[in-house]
Amino acid sequence: MRRDDDLQETRFGFQAAWQPQQNVQGGLSARCVRNLRSFLTENFSRKLSVAEMAAVCGLSTSHFARAFSRTFGKSPHQYVLDLRLDHAERLLSDGRMSIADVAHQCGFASQSHLTTMMKKHRDMTPMQAQAGALTFRSRA
Repeated sequence: MRRDDDLQETRFGFQAAWQPQQNVQGGLSARCVRNLRSFLTENFSRKLSVAEMAAVCGLSTSHFARAFSRTFGKSPHQYVLDLRLDHAERLLSDGRMSIADVAHQCGFASQSHLTTMMKKHRDMTPMQAQAGALTFRSRA
């Protein structure tokens, strides 16, 4: 199975693994992927259900979840979480917003929720992400 370009720039300026595996048996159609990409770009920061994402593609919830996982190699929940974490890292590296504001803008329930998810999935805290960006900028 071949992946096209690994990363694609989104309108927010953060990077996400948007490129699905092409022609995967039992996966999502190209039209569904386009519609879903547009929907998630606009809505990733709010509470989303798998049923809502499935409706974008006109599929049942169970069929959508299986097809999504085959196409993207992860569950819809994990994919949306990755989008949120990517955006949070971008905002944190910019340094203009507080961690609580970043958490809210990216769709996390609280600053604590953002911290827990970043630590679990990115092996760093939001404060470490901010400090790393500041250190990098001061060297440049």
